[in-house]
Amino acid sequence: MIKLGVIGLGKFGTNILNSYKQLEKEGICKLVSVCDINEKVLEEQARRYNAKPYKDFKEMLEKEELDGVAIATPDPFHKEPAIYSANKKIHIFVEKPLDITIEGCIEIIEACKKNNVLLQVDFHKRFDPFHIAIKRDIEEGKIGKVEYGSCHMEDKIVVPKDWFPNWAGKSSPVWFLGVHFFDLIRWLIKSNAKSVFAKGIKNKLKSLGIDTYDSVVTIVEFENGAIISFELSWILPENFESIVNQGFRLVGEKGIIECDSQDRGTRVCYENEGVLTYNPVFINKRMDMKGNIIYTGYGIESITDFVYNIKYLKEGIKLEDLKNNSISAFGEDGLEVTKIAVYVHESIEKEKEIKL
Repeated sequence: MIKLGVIGLGKFGTNILNSYKQLEKEGICKLVSVCDINEKVLEEQARRYNAKPYKDFKEMLEKEELDGVAIATPDPFHKEPAIYSANKKIHIFVEKPLDITIEGCIEIIEACKKNNVLLQVDFHKRFDPFHIAIKRDIEEGKIGKVEYGSCHMEDKIVVPKDWFPNWAGKSSPVWFLGVHFFDLIRWLIKSNAKSVFAKGIKNKLKSLGIDTYDSVVTIVEFENGAIISFELSWILPENFESIVNQGFRLVGEKGIIECDSQDRGTRVCYENEGVLTYNPVFINKRMDMKGNIIYTGYGIESITDFVYNIKYLKEGIKLEDLKNNSISAFGEDGLEVTKIAVYVHESIEKEKEIKL
């Protein structure tokens, strides 16, 4: 039985808890313990998911014999629990980004290599069935050499203003949103970034007391010659039809690919909620014949994939072989994405192109 713990029990931590409890019912794993510095959240989540509560992650990792741990703390607070877990030889699943510094990513990766520990980063866009189909077409040469393209990912202002007001000022639309598409594009075109040039605006959120960028636009040149622009923001109006507006297009020498990752085709309008669109392939829930809630979608699959990877390692599969035969993002992917994000911010501050 694979024994698991979760550090950080907020919005996405809850998705992880739901995923693990679902696998627990299937006899694949056991959710042993949970950790959060917010005592109210900790008490509620520990009771709801029947797990032992800890306010200190170090105490949890020392007292519990865990096979794996998921880290879903805010962006700037991944490094310490990741390194501590690695040194306890516990496999690690980290919500994006791996760390907000290049040096921090390297420290985590080295600790995991030293201890032969799996380090997986939750870039869940790789598990989107639409994106998997697009990757297959690119690999089959249908679009030819990718020359240019564009991505946009924009959150409603409720995300920094209401969901995460206490730490949004330590983050940005680059860290919270952009890293998703940085990873997706480099995964689709099999190339790392070569240079970045970016501009950012601080206005709306700063007026609300949150000192961070409203929006950032960046151009990334990749090593294979592709030039992709990324439009990132988290100030869409509260009555926008979805929490996140997102999509991308890639143009190659033989074709074009366009993907609207926000509007998957279902639009509704309700008296008290206005117009809404659904993303039915991200996270869905239904009830089985026994009354159990079943969670499906790529937002769940990317989490459960970590548990199955631990299972494969326990069965004797080598870590390097696992990495070579998985669509998951690992520590090295997290490092490359963090490089882009770090240099995007540096480009804004220095007002010049930055070579990676």
